[in-house]
Amino acid sequence: MLTLAPDIEVLARFGRALADPIRCRILLVLREAPAYPSDLADTLGVSRTRLSNHLACLRDCGLVVTVPDGRRTRYELADPRLGQALEHLLAAVVAVESDRTCADAATGECC
Repeated sequence: MLTLAPDIEVLARFGRALADPIRCRILLVLREAPAYPSDLADTLGVSRTRLSNHLACLRDCGLVVTVPDGRRTRYELADPRLGQALEHLLAAVVAVESDRTCADAATGECC
């Protein structure tokens, strides 16, 4: 019998990461190029503390990694295929129906 548990866990982890708009924005920015936290905070218009919490979540999910760069730390996607996956996912969602919303932005709960 085929067990899907590991695959389901990986997809659930990816889904948790994408469940927050700020984390989605971080992933989309990092899809373009690695970035430093201060630059990400400025680009996204969020506090560094808030950004740090989201980056920790993405690190814990295994989607981003840190790269020491002198006295600074740079963030990048853990695997370049994640950027490609995001592009494919965006294209698929837009192709299906771009005028739908499925979650309440305030609660994150699906309709």
